[in-house]
Amino acid sequence: MITLFRLLSRLPLSWLHAFGSLLGWLTWLLSPTYRRHMRENMALALGEAEAARIRSAAIAEAGKGMLELPRIWLRTQAETVSLVVRVSGWELVEAASREGRGILYLTPHLGCFEVTAQYLSTHAPITVLYRPPKRAWLQAMIEAGRARAQLHLAAADLSGVRGLLKALRRGEAVGMLPDQAPRSGEGRWLDFFGRPAYTMTLAGRLVETGATVIMVWAERLPAGAGYHFHLQQPTQPICGTVDERAQQINQQIEVLVRQCPQQYLWGYNRYKRRKSGEMQAVLDEGQG
Repeated sequence: MITLFRLLSRLPLSWLHAFGSLLGWLTWLLSPTYRRHMRENMALALGEAEAARIRSAAIAEAGKGMLELPRIWLRTQAETVSLVVRVSGWELVEAASREGRGILYLTPHLGCFEVTAQYLSTHAPITVLYRPPKRAWLQAMIEAGRARAQLHLAAADLSGVRGLLKALRRGEAVGMLPDQAPRSGEGRWLDFFGRPAYTMTLAGRLVETGATVIMVWAERLPAGAGYHFHLQQPTQPICGTVDERAQQINQQIEVLVRQCPQQYLWGYNRYKRRKSGEMQAVLDEGQG
């Protein structure tokens, strides 16, 4: 697999996206579970008519997202960052930097989320929350691909959380995927596109540091032309209780997804059900 990834990393992005479209359709056809998750999630979030309208594009975009990874992980940082051909909203970063405040970048599973931290790290240090995959070979490749001069990884554990807090208190940046399903006991069941989803509270807790929240996503441009880097201010303040902040972040993710719904990772199971014992533990924690 590592050899295959290295070979793929040498191909032009346009080729990878073309082959990725085919891979997306192959995955759709061969995996009933993936097909069911994608259909259900899109229909519940967007409605049957809109989901049907963009489904073909979403299937292809999911495949592009898989095959662009070797090029992003295994090429030099300069080559990776050169794929960002347009940037919107950089004035938000400049304003936060002038204030000397930490920045909390929230990047959902939308567009090319792997390129965001690499691009941001070329301007200032950033610490990114990271959950190691189960396969050792994939973990080694991801860590090598994400290891850049100013890009630091923080494991999704207590020591990693301390690292995020320290970075924000130093006035540095932190990045994370706020729509990643947390481990049992580390989240709350909150609304996401009108349906309860087990939602991380960590992002909402980090807001307490006074960090500036910036929503970030990299739009995948047609024909492998590169990426349009979007930085956006939340449409409403992230404030209130931990649950309220986590719910507001879910709402901000929805705002971004509606801008380009075909590039959201609808096959990712945000709505996975946990065992009844785990569910009860979460409910008990919420009542405590």
